[in-house]
Amino acid sequence: MSSTLGVSRPDQASYMLRTAASDAGRAYKQQLLDLLDIQAGQTALDVGCGPGTDLPALAERVGDSGMVIGVDRDPAMLIQARERTGDLDQVEVREGDVHALPLVPGTVDRAKADRVLMHVAEPADALAQLHRTTRPGARVGLAEPDWDTLIVDTEDLETSRAFTRFITAEIVRNATIGRSLARLAEQAGFHVDTVLGTTPVFQDFHEADHTLGLGRNMQKAISDGHIDRDRGRRWFDGLSQGPFYASFTLVSVICSR
Repeated sequence: MSSTLGVSRPDQASYMLRTAASDAGRAYKQQLLDLLDIQAGQTALDVGCGPGTDLPALAERVGDSGMVIGVDRDPAMLIQARERTGDLDQVEVREGDVHALPLVPGTVDRAKADRVLMHVAEPADALAQLHRTTRPGARVGLAEPDWDTLIVDTEDLETSRAFTRFITAEIVRNATIGRSLARLAEQAGFHVDTVLGTTPVFQDFHEADHTLGLGRNMQKAISDGHIDRDRGRRWFDGLSQGPFYASFTLVSVICSR
C-alpha cells in the first residue's frame, strides 16, 4: 500500500465505515454505548447516523419492542443506512438536520451524536434540539475529537505544529469542540454525568494517512500558502521512514435530561 501527497479523500461513507472498524473506533463506540445503558423497549436516536454504522448495535439493545431512529441530511448516507437496516423492523431512518430534528418533543430515551458537532454550523443549537427531543430521565452520549491535540512525530517539529494549526484553523469547522462538550451540554440544560478522554494512537503510517488525511491536508496547506512546498513534501515523505506515531484526544460525554 502506498500513500501519496495530495491524494483525494475517499467518499464519506467509506471513510466513516473504515474509521468505525478500526481498533480505536470500535473501542470508543462500545464504551459510549455501554455508558448510555440502553434498555429493551426504549427509543434510541442516532443523530448524524451516516451510513448506519451504529444502527444495528442500537437495534440489538432496544430489542424488538424498542425503536431506533437514525437522522442524517445526506441522501447518499440515508440510502446506505436504509440498506444496512432493511431487515430491522425497529429501525427508522429519517432525513433531517441536526438543527431541526424531525422528532416529536420529549419522545427519546437515549441519544447519541458521534463526531457530528465538529461539523455543524451551531453546536449549541444542535444540543438544544437534543434537549427538546429527549424526555426527562433520558441519557445522551456525545463524542468529539479535540484537534488541537493532534500530534505527529517527526524530527521537523515546527512543520508538525504548523500542520496541526492548519487543521484547526482551516479544515475542521469546530476543531476544539471536544473540550467544550461538557460546558455546552450544561448550557443546553443537561446534567453532565461522565466526561472521558481517550487517545487513539496510530503506529501505522498508512492507516494514519487515511484517517487523519496527512497527505491530502498537507497538500492543501501547501496550495493555500500555509506551509512551504518543499518543507511540506519533506515532512510527508519522512513520515513513512522508520517508526511512526500520531495521536489525538477524543472526548466522550454522557449527560442526562
